[in-house]
This record gives sequence, structure tokens and C-alpha cells, in this order.
Amino acid sequence: MDIKQLIIFLVGFAIIAIASNQIAKVFQKIKFPIITGLIITGIIAGSSVLNFITPEALDNLNFLNEIALSIIAFSAGSELFLNDLRSRLNSIKWMTIGQLVITFVLSSVVIFFIAGHIPFMSEMNTLSKIAVSILFGTIFVARSPSSAIAVINEMRANGPFTKTVMGVTVVKDVLVIILFAICFSIAKAFINGDEIGLLFLGILALEIAASFGIGIIVGRILQLPFAFSMHKYIQWFIVIAIGYGVYLFAHFIKIESAFILDHEFLIEPLLICIIASFVLTNYSKHRIEFSKLLHEISPIIFIIFFTLTGASLSLQVLMSVFWIAIGLFFLRLFTMILGGAFGVIAAKDDKRYLPIAWMPFLTQAGVALGLATIIAKEFPTWGHEFETIVIAIIVINQLVGPPLFKFALNYVKETHLRAKTPDFDGTRDAVIFGIENQSIALAAQLEKHKWGARIVCLKGMKPENSSHEIIQVDEISVSVFKELQLKKVEAIVLMFSDDENYKIAALLYEYVGTKDIIVRLNERENFEKFHKLGVLIIEPATAMVSLMDHFVRSPNATSLLLGMDEGQDTLDIEIRNKDIHGLHLRDLRLPQDVIVLSVKRKGQMIISHGYTRLRLGDIMTLVGSEDSLEDIKIKFDS
Repeated sequence: MDIKQLIIFLVGFAIIAIASNQIAKVFQKIKFPIITGLIITGIIAGSSVLNFITPEALDNLNFLNEIALSIIAFSAGSELFLNDLRSRLNSIKWMTIGQLVITFVLSSVVIFFIAGHIPFMSEMNTLSKIAVSILFGTIFVARSPSSAIAVINEMRANGPFTKTVMGVTVVKDVLVIILFAICFSIAKAFINGDEIGLLFLGILALEIAASFGIGIIVGRILQLPFAFSMHKYIQWFIVIAIGYGVYLFAHFIKIESAFILDHEFLIEPLLICIIASFVLTNYSKHRIEFSKLLHEISPIIFIIFFTLTGASLSLQVLMSVFWIAIGLFFLRLFTMILGGAFGVIAAKDDKRYLPIAWMPFLTQAGVALGLATIIAKEFPTWGHEFETIVIAIIVINQLVGPPLFKFALNYVKETHLRAKTPDFDGTRDAVIFGIENQSIALAAQLEKHKWGARIVCLKGMKPENSSHEIIQVDEISVSVFKELQLKKVEAIVLMFSDDENYKIAALLYEYVGTKDIIVRLNERENFEKFHKLGVLIIEPATAMVSLMDHFVRSPNATSLLLGMDEGQDTLDIEIRNKDIHGLHLRDLRLPQDVIVLSVKRKGQMIISHGYTRLRLGDIMTLVGSEDSLEDIKIKFDS
């Protein structure tokens, strides 16, 4: 390979990949899957449209595909964490059997009998039709763990149905690689006219066993970058090098075995990478670091892989097989409905799951597309048409699958989405959970600024001497929230232990939807779980240091913002007056002693200036005299 030419191909592809990423974001904004934008950009840049990525460039850049496939396999294996699956093993077992066996067998049989209606299969002999049918059946089994996790995280889903779905999804992706290794070898034997006897089956079993053994060894090697302190980019490089090294080793074994034994001994790189990732995830202490690394590197890998895949497609072929893809999509859908019903009945799960058990398993992505890419490369005469049909099915699944999964989670009531933020009732008040000197001082400060403040504590806690309203409750529950009428409260402050605060915050998030929840953090390691709930977090030690730092560097501004200057205060105010909607900041005619510090719109700070137009729902932060701020509050809130 000419190094100079390879560099030119790499630079050219890098430019296209950057453009592909930006175009994919546009698709995402109009509710299309990001991979659809990447694939379409690849098609346009490929030889069938603009020819920016030529067939020669694709051949030279094939190593990028192999790197991407190794990372996709690492990601699939990293999701198979045994400790998370144990509570639902029986349900996972039967649902996996149902989805795997019924989908594979039924779809393979149907495709064999309708082969005459699929252009590239119509002229094949019987054995070749069987080969292509079982390859289709294998890919129909594949699922997308990353898509499932994205939906579960978005819906904050948790429960028996969710755990079963996650377990089946990751177990299926491991089993589908093993199934693919077997079917791929059988398909090659059928198409090439090789005899399938005991020797063939023995070698196939040895190849799979060797892949498992090498995978365990690679799993140990994969732990090395996490065993030592090093920069994350070096860890990225080492993990990528290990993944690509598996493919290079597989090529080496294939060539050397053909030369020495007069038979190609094929180890399966995808299976090796999945087993390696499984070993690291379950039998080392580096699971979290490895998962974080894969999460950081995957977006780049997906851009490369899906853009190259799109560039290898023919637009003309895609249009010609579109209706075939629609038909095969419904075939897969039907087999999955049957498989889901079988899994629920065999596991004796809740009968509510029967009509929706198939919905979480529809979406496909990296693994399915990776297998299709391997087939296209191995069988160039018809493989690209095969790959094109698979990609069209995957795109349809990406569009239909996530909404159906969300529907299923809502149907079984395992979602924990944020409650709708209640409308402002005209009175600014706050509830403080926890009775101590700081909570009493905070209540006094809020009342000084004309807020209503109530303090809530559990029965048995001895209230301090206080003139403020103190409410004692038996427990923290949704019913207590209703009694306290928390939906009418503008802010809630949590000053219990971290565990108690998190319980309250999670319930508030799901059932109350209070706009501002402020948590006083006790232990730094709990920061992330509170952050995911979108609460405002105050860590006392860090807050004190930060405050003193600001006093040292900018004492006047800090005093101003904290309202320490006599007669001065700060105010967050939401634009509710329709007459102000659309006005420029410079046209507000604010009092001379009031300054606009910031404007927040839909959760994002915007760079404001005199010509910034205000919108209903914008939150303005103002600083000025107390009297002027009170006048502005009336004007803007009306």
C-alpha cells in the first residue's frame, strides 16, 4: 500500500466524516436516528453519487471498519454484567430462547421459500438459497444494546420488565456472534460446494473454541491500560490497538493455516472481542473505567463506521430493494411477536407483558450492520445487495423501535420521568427539609425577602427554638407531599443525610416536578446521582472556598451578587407578561439602579445584549435596589 496515497485517503475521509457528523445532528433535530444521517451522508459521498469516497479508497480504508467493529464488539460485551442479570435469570433465559430460536428458524424458513421474489436469490441453487436464508435469519436476531440503554436512561426506567429487556438484549448479542460464526462457515461451505461432514463440524467447533480461548487471553491483556495511571488518550490508543490487533491476528492465522495445512483456520474476531470485553467487565475491577472509555470513544467510531458503510452502498440498489426490505421488516416483526409471547408464557411472567414483550427488541444498529458488512466483503457478487437490504431494514427499525420501546415501558409503568413543573400560583414560598441552625437561618433569610418558608422534619427530631412554621411528618412519601401541597412550592431545600435527600429528590422529580430543588451534599461521591436528577447541588466545603476566592478576586461584584450591600438584592424572574414577549432588552426601560446579569432560555444561558429579544418563559437575573426589583416583579409577572 502506498503510504502517501493512504494519507490522502485518510485526510479526505476525515473531512467527510466531520461533515457527516454535522449533517447527522440535523437529522437528529428532526427526530431521525443519528445513524440515518451518517449513512445517507456516506451514500452521497460514495461512488453512486458524488464519488468523493471511491471504491479504491474504501479498499484502503477497510482497516477503519475493522477497528470500528472491534469497538462495537467491546461495547456489546461490556453490557453483559452478570450481577445485574441474576434477579431475572429465568425470564431472561426463556425470552432469549424465544427471540433467538423462533426469530432465526422461522425467518430463515420463510426467506428460503420466498427466495424467488428476491432478485439476487432467484437464480441461486438450493444450497446457496439455504446459505443466504440462514445469514438473514442470524442478522434478524441481532439487537442494539446502546439503543436500549439510551431509551432506558431517557425514561429513567427500572423494574422487572426493564431488567429482563436489558439482560435479553446483551445476551442475544453475544449469542448472535456465536450463531453467526457457525452459520457463516456453513454458508461458505454450501456456496463453495464443500462437503459438510464430521471433519468440517470438528474444525468448526475447534475454531469457535479457539476464539473463546483467545478472547479470554485478550480480556486479560485489555486490563493493562487500566492497571496503570496514564492519560485517557493513551488508553484510547491502546484499546483501539488491541481491537485492531485481534483482526490482524485473525488474518495472520487464516493465511498461515492455508499455507501450512492447506485449509483456512478461521477464528472469529467479533467473538474474541466480545469474550474479551465480557472477561474484563465481570472478572476485573476496571469495569467502570472501561465502560466510560467506550462511552467516550463510541461516537467517533460510529461516525467512521456508518459513514464508510453508507459510502459502500449504491443508491440505485437501495431504491430497487426498498420494498423487499419493507416486507422483510414485517417478517422479522411477526417472528419477534411470536418469540416474545413464547418467552412470557414459558417464564410464567406477568400476562400484561404478552402484547408488548416484542417491542423492546426491534431496534438494530452496530452489530447487525457489522455482520452485514462482513458478508458483503466475503461474497462480493451478491453481498452488497444483501447488505443494502439489511441497512434499509435497520433504518426502519431505528425509526420504529425506540418509540415502541418507550410505549412498552409506559405500559408496564416502569418509567420515572420528571413530573410537569407546576404553574406559578402567585405566592413565592419554599419548603426546607431538615431542622437545624442552618435551616432556621435560611428560613429567616427567605422571609426577610418576602418568601414564605416552612421547615419539615421527621417526628422524633427535636425542633430548635424557632418562630418559623415547623411541620413534623411520620415518613417521606408521595402522600405526605400532597398534604404539604408541594406542587404549589417554588423551591425545596434538602438538608437531611445524602440517602434521605436522594430518596426525597427522586420522589420530587417523578411526582411533584418542583422547578428548583436545592440539595446540601454531605459526601462528594454522591454528586453524580444527584446531578442526574437535575437538582442544584451545594457542597459546603467547596462552596466556602469558592466564595472566599471570589471575595479575594472581585470583592465588589461578590458583595453585590450576594445582596450584602445595604438596600441591594438579586432576583430571578420569569417572563410571563405577553406584552414583554419580543421586546429588546434595551426597550424595557428598567430603573437606573437595576442591572440585567443574565438571560436563561430553555435551560441554556444566552449571551445577552441590548438587542436580545425576550421570550415568554425566559428567566432574567437582575440586581438592584429592593424597591425597584419589587416594581419589576409586578410588571414582568403579570
